[in-house]
Amino acid sequence: MLRDRDIREPLFDFLEEYFGKVRIIEEKTTGRSRADLVMVLPDSLYGIEIKSDADTYARLSRQVKDYDLSYDCNIVVVGSSHGLHIREHVPEYWGVITVEPAEDGLDFYILRLPEKNPKMNWKRKLSILWRPELAQIQEWNGMPKYKDRSKSFVCEKIAEKAADPEEEALIRRQVSEILFERDYSRVGELLAEFRKGEIQKKLDTETDPEKRLELMMEQAERRKRFRRRRRRKKSFGGP
Repeated sequence: MLRDRDIREPLFDFLEEYFGKVRIIEEKTTGRSRADLVMVLPDSLYGIEIKSDADTYARLSRQVKDYDLSYDCNIVVVGSSHGLHIREHVPEYWGVITVEPAEDGLDFYILRLPEKNPKMNWKRKLSILWRPELAQIQEWNGMPKYKDRSKSFVCEKIAEKAADPEEEALIRRQVSEILFERDYSRVGELLAEFRKGEIQKKLDTETDPEKRLELMMEQAERRKRFRRRRRRKKSFGGP
């Protein structure tokens, strides 16, 4: 019986061999579900759900809805025990890959190639990006900074721009480029730098003495937290 942990590493090799340049992000929160894998291609994101021989279809209908809102294409990878019936449980535009034990490892078979997901929601797709990454998309496309607005608001504005067919292809490539370059070892530092910059911009324009004091205190507290994180990293041999 194949389990999830048996499938993952060989699957990575298969996907890279078949699709070429890819980056795999594991266990990504997707709506109320968690995507087993998000595969980044140069112009699209693929959601990949693994159903090993030990899994059931109990959560699959909800997972399909969540994946469909978030990714350009979706694939389900199943153990041989699910091979005969899996196509009855996912939409026809989902890709289906089966996996079976072989003498020298695992064999993967493409039962059905994925097609473009007609239900993808740009706002949900963009939510996979961090706030500084969204700011990069805004800068590349000459958009306002919306420095006082929420991440959700910014995603909505970029989604409106991506609704234009001439803009969509470009933004698809930009999202993939950012995810190819994402450095998880610097996530705390990147977010801290972004937030520090936003506070400084507010300080540069704020004239109310009390509000300026609040911003300065927030800025000082964030600097202290950042220094503490750096000290902890060094004490444990981190970068």
